[in-house]
Amino acid sequence: MTDFLDQKVKEMEARLRELRPLVDEYERLQKALSALRGAVTQATRSEGGRRARRRGGGRRGPRRPRGTRAAEALELITQNPGIKVRELAERMGITPNYVYQLVPKLESEGKVERRDGGLYAKQDTAAPAFGGFAASSEQAGTV
Repeated sequence: MTDFLDQKVKEMEARLRELRPLVDEYERLQKALSALRGAVTQATRSEGGRRARRRGGGRRGPRRPRGTRAAEALELITQNPGIKVRELAERMGITPNYVYQLVPKLESEGKVERRDGGLYAKQDTAAPAFGGFAASSEQAGTV
């Protein structure tokens, strides 16, 4: 029985050695095809063409609860004052385009402001600072 198994193992190992170059070629062709498709897509976009929409539902997972991306963005902005949109997108694992959609919403809600090319969380105005006086630059000279 062990002779039979040893023989089958040797046959499989030999076959795998035969197929290895074909697998390598397959992987090279996949990479080349992918690169060509990327080049064609970029050329089409630069010529004013539109990208074809994916069929079969583009969602990769269950829908996130409403406002979770905005809350996550606000938390990161609070922790990293002056963070740039690209860095925020990288940390959140989303595209910068999506962040550019989130920021106006946060700005209109008065939670975030853009300054010096970065994003800053606005301070909570509900709790007065310095013994009841607001610590804004406008009021600093008038007190």
